[in-house]
Amino acid sequence: MDHVVADQVALRHHGDVDAEPGLLDFAVNVQGGAPPRWLRDRIAAVLDDLGRYPSADHDARARAAVAQRHGRRPDEVLVLAGSAEGFSLLPALRPRLAAVLHPGFTEPEAALRAAGVPVVRVLTDAADGHRLRPDAMPADADLVVIGNPTNPTGVLHPAADVAALAAPGRVLLVDEAFADALPGEAESLAARRLPGLLVFRSLTKTWALAGLRAGYALGDPELLARLAAPRPPWPVSTPALEAVIACSEPAAVEQTLQAARVLVAARAEQAAALGAIAGVQVLPGQAPYLLLRLPDGRGERVRAALRAAGIAVRRCDTFPGLGPDHIRVAVRPAEQVARLTAALSDALAEVAA
Repeated sequence: MDHVVADQVALRHHGDVDAEPGLLDFAVNVQGGAPPRWLRDRIAAVLDDLGRYPSADHDARARAAVAQRHGRRPDEVLVLAGSAEGFSLLPALRPRLAAVLHPGFTEPEAALRAAGVPVVRVLTDAADGHRLRPDAMPADADLVVIGNPTNPTGVLHPAADVAALAAPGRVLLVDEAFADALPGEAESLAARRLPGLLVFRSLTKTWALAGLRAGYALGDPELLARLAAPRPPWPVSTPALEAVIACSEPAAVEQTLQAARVLVAARAEQAAALGAIAGVQVLPGQAPYLLLRLPDGRGERVRAALRAAGIAVRRCDTFPGLGPDHIRVAVRPAEQVARLTAALSDALAEVAA
């Protein structure tokens, strides 16, 4: 396999590949194994409509619900079949040069490279906590892509620093897939109107809807129209449209806030437990996952030992700027964390012997 193909394969690697059936899953950042009962009931209520094509009215109601949630107008909302669909549409913007902040979610770069768009990687530095430096972005990049909070580092960049990346003639895409997992959606730009700003949001992580594919984009109507130009008819299913409506309602937004507060406490406890293991470095972050640095040269063997113990973690050498001694683990309930902690301690001892 040549270098270019191998690099593209690495960019397309996701946590679900690591989480084989039967393993305790710390690799995928979805909270819970299924949507809450009330949400399943809302989705099930529209199943009798599957004999008809998704309606323009249903899409309009979904856009209106999202708009109300974020203080936007409905024409500033584009409902997506998950953020991944939005990333696949980025080449429609015809960028001359895209700049992608790394380590970060790799799907945007994969989609751009597959379409022949030149991409420059802007690497953050572990020495300063992987923080964003706006002046590091190439001035001639007419598309800039950043995650906030960033996956897999968990770093939450100040909104002012992210907004500083906006420039005339440039599209600034902020992937906020995990923003609703933070109390108050700290540092979000979802309600901001900046020239060229696009914000992608996902329902996958908080609502355990990975199999449904539901999300949305926020931005200027003209920019959204350019993004949507290549879409086929009826790109978003009726159940996904209903999920977008349901998850945008005030009661659901309040539920995400309460869940985010629980996650903050659980994350802190998990970070303390893992950080107490000799040789394990827990990198600072504010997301529903933690980036760990293992002792030099032990990462691949530790992952193999964890897999043998029935535990899946996310390998991170597929993220530009990270290596085989980095792993990412999702925030999980205390009893599962206890199992991970014990297995990780055993694995480190095993590979050191």
